[in-house]
Amino acid sequence: MFEKILIANRGEIACRVIKTARRMGIKTVAVYSDADKDALHVEMADEAVHIGPPAAADSYLVIDKIIDACKRTGAQAVHPGYGFLSEREAFAEALKANGIVFIGPNPKAIAAMGDKIESKKFANAAKVSTVPGYLGVIEDAAHAVQIADEIGYPVMIKASAGGGGKGMRIAYSRDEVAEGFTRAKSEAKSSFGDDRVFVEKFIVNPRHIEIQVLGDKHGNVIYLGERECSIQRRNQKVIEEAPSPLLDEETRARMGEQAVALAKAVDYDSAGTVEFVAGQDKSFFFLEMNTRLQVEHPVTELITGVDLVEQMIRVAAGEPLALKQSDVHLRGWAVESRIYAEDPTRNFLPSTGRLVKYRPPAEGRHDGVTVRNDTGVYEGGEISIWYDPMIAKLVTHAGDRATAIEAQARALDAFVIDGIRHNIAFLSALMQHPRWKSGALSTGFIAEEFPNGFAPLTAEGEKAHVLAAVAAAIDHVHNERKRLISGQLATQTKVAFERERAVMLGKARYDVQVDDSDGVLMIRMQDASAHAHRLQSTWAPGEPVWRGLVDDEEVAVQVRPILNGFHLSHAGVSVDARVFTRREAELAALMPEKVAADTSKSLLCPMPGLVKAIYVVEGQEVKAGEALAIVEAMKMENVLRAERDVTVKAIRAKEGDSLPVDATIMDFA
Repeated sequence: MFEKILIANRGEIACRVIKTARRMGIKTVAVYSDADKDALHVEMADEAVHIGPPAAADSYLVIDKIIDACKRTGAQAVHPGYGFLSEREAFAEALKANGIVFIGPNPKAIAAMGDKIESKKFANAAKVSTVPGYLGVIEDAAHAVQIADEIGYPVMIKASAGGGGKGMRIAYSRDEVAEGFTRAKSEAKSSFGDDRVFVEKFIVNPRHIEIQVLGDKHGNVIYLGERECSIQRRNQKVIEEAPSPLLDEETRARMGEQAVALAKAVDYDSAGTVEFVAGQDKSFFFLEMNTRLQVEHPVTELITGVDLVEQMIRVAAGEPLALKQSDVHLRGWAVESRIYAEDPTRNFLPSTGRLVKYRPPAEGRHDGVTVRNDTGVYEGGEISIWYDPMIAKLVTHAGDRATAIEAQARALDAFVIDGIRHNIAFLSALMQHPRWKSGALSTGFIAEEFPNGFAPLTAEGEKAHVLAAVAAAIDHVHNERKRLISGQLATQTKVAFERERAVMLGKARYDVQVDDSDGVLMIRMQDASAHAHRLQSTWAPGEPVWRGLVDDEEVAVQVRPILNGFHLSHAGVSVDARVFTRREAELAALMPEKVAADTSKSLLCPMPGLVKAIYVVEGQEVKAGEALAIVEAMKMENVLRAERDVTVKAIRAKEGDSLPVDATIMDFA
């Protein structure tokens, strides 16, 4: 077994590999760029080596720098994580040439399956059913349009060396193909150092289902069930689960056997994933093979009990698989949510900045439910523009799908992040969505269910009653504390007005009566329902999460102080709450509302990013839909277009500028 390994990656996957290596008694070496000098994976590893400036092309993607770090530290093997160099045949060959073991598949398997174009050709030759497409070299945008016309719309333009949604575009027309081809090539070049793309038919209303395979260097290959990854935005996965609610045992076995056959054909000898696009009728087509560890591997680990990172290390060291196919049993259900630094209310655009607060829910197993949080950040750390916006992967496991979803919803409610925009409210809303709960999924789920983008759920019905009751309870605790601090009301007699309160959730008013008996609060709604909620909690002022029982149900509500109140987040609902006396509520209703500034005559930067291109000049007349600029952030290029016919009055930014969110790029007449 290895004594020391180097992790050629960063963030949560580097931390994930370090944890398993540490448990196995293996020392670890981290590598880091200038942007990651204070990163968590650097702190966790036994040693760390600086490898260059922030841009991945100058640090994490430079093979010679990784090999030099191995030689300087005596690392015997390299785990590549996912992304970066994980699917580069040249990297595996270079390590081999320098006597360093690659903790991944052999170069032949990477060459055959790691390249999406070559994998399609290989699968066709092996008579594996594949999605119709063009696998040759695409010369230019005009050639891409010609191919798309022959295949039929819609089509998918994909980076050959891609992954994680980078270098990928769906096109429904000739114009969209031409632009998508250009953008996909550019993203592929900056993210993977390889600008080749291919075009294939886009299956309408598909599901994304993948099979986890595991092989060794002795000819053994098994599959570890499937994962469903259909909940995506911008072709990047958001929620994954295992197993899939679509598959039955027969379909699962057919997909698994096909994945194993494909892996054996290339002598596959590590952890890998065979991806399929599946129809609602359970038909499926080979999509691609990822010759690496997947981001979503934790859900497979939780339903099988197999540590995939450990298996990869053991296989790389020459050990045969200890598992046979008959030893693989799927137990329970696991759900994973990807916590991203992005703003779902702005079409999921990336967000950067400092993590002022980072308080994930407690990990561990309790009452048959497991909570796991894979992360590479810490409170006070920085989320930069240079890398993927994923902050953490929150995973829950339980005996069945409904319980795992319920546990995921509770864990999300208890996950506190401040300082940057994030997608927790969106994930919480998804956990409440009837279609998600029913398992009626497709890769178009988010676009179909949120056609106008995401806005936090409104407080109404039973959820509003729960939040109003929690708001009243928080206000009650504050009032009790004020009495003790001032000493002016230190009496056994309660102040009469406290019992009659008006809770404002946004603009909605809920009149309540508060009764306190031995730490148990009864909050009676004074409306047509006249419902009384029973609350128990040990919450104290300053805690970011109110945890307690509401009518004997466990509830977690995030609490953030605002002027004259607090902001509450729960189950996808985000609302400002203020608790008044009845007279205060009447007076508050008379206060004028602050009018937001008019920004309709300016193009604002939608997220912190780098200005890659400005397509217009001052005085130019622009038609609605025309491109104005491109802003790049976290390896994604975002084309900013005119929303209506305008004339450019002034350009405030130039190509190469690094802008904060809402910075003015240009003004219109």
